[in-house]
Amino acid sequence: MAYDMRINEPRREHPVNALPSEELRVAGVAAADPQPVRPALRGRSRLWSTLWSWAATPGVRQNLIILTVFWIYVACSNVLYANSMQASIAGMGGKHVFAPASARLLQHLFLYPVLLGCVWSSLRIGWQSLWRKLPLQLLLAFVFAALAQPAMGIGECLSGDPVLREHIMKQGTLAFWNLNDLPMWLATTTTFLLAYGFALALVMGFAFYQRLRDAQLRSAALERALTAANLAALRMQLSPHTLFNLLHTIRGQISWDPAAAQSMIVQLGDLLRRLLTAGERDFSRLEDELQFVRSYLGLQQRRFADRLTVSVPQSAPLAAWVPSLILQPLVENAIVHGLAGHEGAVIIRVDAVVNDEMLSLRVVNTIAPGKPQGCAGIGLRNVRERLAIQFAERASFSAMAGYDNVWIAEVRLPLLRDGPAA
Repeated sequence: MAYDMRINEPRREHPVNALPSEELRVAGVAAADPQPVRPALRGRSRLWSTLWSWAATPGVRQNLIILTVFWIYVACSNVLYANSMQASIAGMGGKHVFAPASARLLQHLFLYPVLLGCVWSSLRIGWQSLWRKLPLQLLLAFVFAALAQPAMGIGECLSGDPVLREHIMKQGTLAFWNLNDLPMWLATTTTFLLAYGFALALVMGFAFYQRLRDAQLRSAALERALTAANLAALRMQLSPHTLFNLLHTIRGQISWDPAAAQSMIVQLGDLLRRLLTAGERDFSRLEDELQFVRSYLGLQQRRFADRLTVSVPQSAPLAAWVPSLILQPLVENAIVHGLAGHEGAVIIRVDAVVNDEMLSLRVVNTIAPGKPQGCAGIGLRNVRERLAIQFAERASFSAMAGYDNVWIAEVRLPLLRDGPAA
C-alpha cells in the first residue's frame, strides 16, 4: 500500500505487467485510435452547406421560388389536361393513349433540376452581344426540351405499369431512340420548349421589374436630396438678406438713441435665434411663424414708430404647419416697399384664413398713391420657388395691387394639420 500525500488516501499500484480491465482496454483503444470522420461524409456535408448558403442568397432564393411555383403549375396543368383528354377518349371507346398521372409527375420531377440548371446557366450567360449569346441560349432551351421525352419514358418505367405504352422499352433502349416515336418526341420537345421560354421570361421579367423599382427608388431618393438641398439653399438665402435689413434698421438708431439701439440688439439676438432654428427645418408650426413675424415687425416698428402700424393675430386660428420662414419675405417686402416713395403712414396686416382645407396667408400693406410695388425681388422669388418645390401645383402665390392704395401678397397652400410627415 502506498499513500498519496496530497489527499492522504491509499492508492493501489498495479504491477507493470498487470493486464488492465476490459473497460479500460476499450477506453484506451478508443482514446488512442479515434475513428476518423470519413472523407465522403465530410465532403457531402460541405457540399450541402455550400448549396444551402447559395440558395439563401436573396436573388437566388426569389428565382428558386418563382421557378418552383411555375413548375408546380405546369406539372398540375399537364396532369389535368392528360387526364381529361384520356377520359374523353375512353368515353368514346378509345385505347389508353396518355401516360398515367404518376408518370407525368415523375417526368416533371426529373426535369425540375434540369430547369434550374438551364435557367441559372442562361442568366450567367446573359444577352449582351446578342449575336454571340443567342446560339448558347437556344442550345440550353433545346437541351432542356429534348430531355422531356426521355424523362417521360423513365417515369413510365417507374410508374409500375410498363404495358401501357409498348414504346417505353424496345430492345433495352429508351423510346426516344426509336424512329417511330419521332413525332411524339417533336411534340413533347415543342411543348416543353414553350414552358422553358415562359419560365425564363418570368425570371428575367421579375429581375427587370426589380431593377426598375430600385432605379425608381434611387431616383426618388436623389430627387428628395436635391429638393432638400434646394430648400436649404433658399432658406440660407433669406438669412443674410434679413440680417442685412435688420442691421441697417439698428444702425439708424445708434446715432440718436443709443439706449433704444441697445435694446434692439437684444431683440435682434432673439430674432436671429428664431431665424436659425426655423432655417434648419422644412416646416414650422403656424404659431411659431406668427410669433417670428410679430418679433420682426416689433423690431421694425421701434424704428418707424411714427409711421408704421402693424396688425398680427395673437394666436394661430388652428394648429397647422407651414413652410419655415414663408411669411418673413412677405412682411419684409411690405416694409421696404410700403415705406418707400412717401412720408405717410403705412399699415401692415397679416391674416391666416382656412377655407376648404386650404390655408391662405395674406400680407396686406398700404403703398404710396400711384406707385406700383415691385413683385420680382429676392424674397418674393424665393417664396415662389419654395412653394413650387414643396407643393408643385397644389400651392399658389400672388402679389398684386388692390383697391385704396394697398398691396396684397397671398400664399395659398394645402392645410397640413399633422406636421410635415403628412
